[in-house]
Amino acid sequence: MIYILEDDASIRKLVVYTLQSQGMEAEGFEKPSQFWEAMEKKRPDLVLLDIMLPEEDGIQVLKRIRTMPNTKTLPVIMLTARGTEYDKVLGLDQGADDYVAKPFGMMELMARVRTALRHGGQQEQGDKTYTVGELFVDPAKHIVREGEREVTLTLKEFQVLCLLLERAGTVFTRDQLLNTIWGYEFDGASRTVDVHIRTLRQKLGKAGDCIETVRGIGYKINGDV
Repeated sequence: MIYILEDDASIRKLVVYTLQSQGMEAEGFEKPSQFWEAMEKKRPDLVLLDIMLPEEDGIQVLKRIRTMPNTKTLPVIMLTARGTEYDKVLGLDQGADDYVAKPFGMMELMARVRTALRHGGQQEQGDKTYTVGELFVDPAKHIVREGEREVTLTLKEFQVLCLLLERAGTVFTRDQLLNTIWGYEFDGASRTVDVHIRTLRQKLGKAGDCIETVRGIGYKINGDV
């Protein structure tokens, strides 16, 4: 099930129709209050979230999604007005997995949706855990700790961290991270990766120092795993 929270009726109806025509379950909402009522009844697999909304804006909705235990890793794609770089960065900072700038083509949106659903449904395999200094990660159990403190990450932040740990010492370019974690290329790629790395470091506290920036290239995990 995919929920679309968008107050523009023409966009909302078109997106719902397109998703349903592709064999996906979808339901649209004009107001956050309607959205939250539906969320209490059923947790969706993905949320398409507009920023400019009545009652409360999309950033506030996203914050609430990320603070609720049963939705903190729920994939969210923000719908932003073209050219509003601030909104894009703000959405990513608050834990959005991706964004699509309006006006967008339906084929582009469907590609983003399929990628988000595919990556959101992936399960980490094996029993391997990682320890770097005060950082402990158990991919199979989706556990991240800095010392004794448990750290809550979004799905994309978690996937980036696990990839860097799995290939500790290897430098990943921004394009490699984007293609591996997000599954495609799109405008603003460097900004998306950089914002996720920055929020990841912030959430990990001192343990985030193990993520090293290789100037002009990308990122790597620095330390013995």
